[in-house]
Amino acid sequence: MGLVAGVVSVAALFVCPVAAIAQEEVEAAFADSLPPLGPPTAVTATDTPNDRGNSINVTWELSDGDEAGMVTSYRVYRSAHPETGFVFAGRAWAGNAEYRDGAAPENEPTYYRVSATDAAGAESFSATSDPAVALPQWFNHERINVMIAAIIFVVAIVFFVAAARRGKDLFIRRLPGLDEVDNAVGRATEMGKPILYISGLSTVSDVATIAAINILGEVAKKTAEYNTRLIVPCADPIVMAVEQEVVKEAYAKVGRPESYNEDDVFYLTRSQFAYVAGVNGIMVRQRPATILYMGMFYAESLVLAETGSSVGSIQIAGTDAVTQLPFFITSCDYTLIGEELYAASAYLSREPVLLGGLKGQDTLKMLIAVGIIIATVVATLVAVGAIPYDFVTPLFITH
Repeated sequence: MGLVAGVVSVAALFVCPVAAIAQEEVEAAFADSLPPLGPPTAVTATDTPNDRGNSINVTWELSDGDEAGMVTSYRVYRSAHPETGFVFAGRAWAGNAEYRDGAAPENEPTYYRVSATDAAGAESFSATSDPAVALPQWFNHERINVMIAAIIFVVAIVFFVAAARRGKDLFIRRLPGLDEVDNAVGRATEMGKPILYISGLSTVSDVATIAAINILGEVAKKTAEYNTRLIVPCADPIVMAVEQEVVKEAYAKVGRPESYNEDDVFYLTRSQFAYVAGVNGIMVRQRPATILYMGMFYAESLVLAETGSSVGSIQIAGTDAVTQLPFFITSCDYTLIGEELYAASAYLSREPVLLGGLKGQDTLKMLIAVGIIIATVVATLVAVGAIPYDFVTPLFITH
C-alpha cells in the first residue's frame, strides 16, 4: 500500500500543475471572449427640488454590461473644475440609474462623471455631464398640505379670539375637577386650613409645568378673594421665581396685594424623594384642606397622593405623564387627564386669547379626525374594488 501511495503522490506532482495551467488558459480565453465593459451614458445632473440647497440628482443610462451581470456598481464622481480632476461622491449598485449627492456645494456649478465598475474593480467612465447648481428653494411643494393646515389653524384661532372678545360664549367641555376648585377653596376657608399647590418636579421648559403655572395664577386669584393661605413648595429655583411673580400678580389683580406672603412660595429641594419627604411633612403638619397636583410627576406621585389622602384633603390632580395617571386616578378625588391640563387655564380664566387658542386647536383636531375618517373610507372602497386605484392616486399620493 505504501508503494501505491508513493506512486500516486509522484504522479500528482506532474498532473496538478498541468491541470492548473489548463484552467488558467481556459479562464483567460473566456475573459478574452467577453465584450468590453461599456460606460454608462447620458449622464445628467439636476438640482434636487424642494430642498435646502445642498443636493444634486445625478441620473444616467445603464451600461450595456449591466444586463449581462458584468457591472457590480456605479461610482459617481464630482468636480467643480473638470480639468483639475474629480473626487468620489458616492456609489449606486448595479441596476440603479440615479444617485442623490447630498454633499454638493451650494451655489456652485458642479460637474459629474459616472463609471461602471466590474468585479475586478475595473472602471469604464462616462462623459462629463453639464454643470448643475444646488440652490435652496423657498417652498417645499411636497408640504403644501402642512401649509394649508397651518393657515386653517391660524384663521381658526384669530376667529375664535375675536369672537371671545366680542363676548360670545364659547363652549368648552365641562371639567369636573376644575369645577370643584371653587368648592375646594371655600372648604379650606371654612375650615381655616391652607391650600397646598404642587407644580411637579420638572423645569420651566416643560409644557406641563407651564400649564401648571397658568393654573396656579387662577387658583391664587380665588385664594386671594377668600383670604385663604396658599402654600407652594417648589422643586426648581427658576420655577419658584416664576411662581412667586404669578401669585403676587394674582393677589394684586383682585385688589389684595398686602395678603401676599412671599414665604408661602418657596424652594424646597431639587432631589426627588427629599422633595417628597419635605412635602409629606408639610401635609402632616399643616393638614391642608385641599391639595392640587398639576404638572409633570414621576415615581413620587403615589407617595404624595397617598399621604394627602391620609390627612383627609380633597385632592385634584392633572398631568400628561401617562405612567402616573393611574396612581392619581385611584388616589385623588378628581384628575385632569392629558390635554385637559392644558385647557385648564382657559377653562378657569375665560381669557379670550386662551379660549381662542383652545377652540382653534379643537377645530384643527376635528378637521384631522374627519380627514382620517374620509381617508379610511376611501381606502376601504379601493380595497374592495368599489373605486379604481388610478382615480384615488392623484388625490392622496404626492411625489
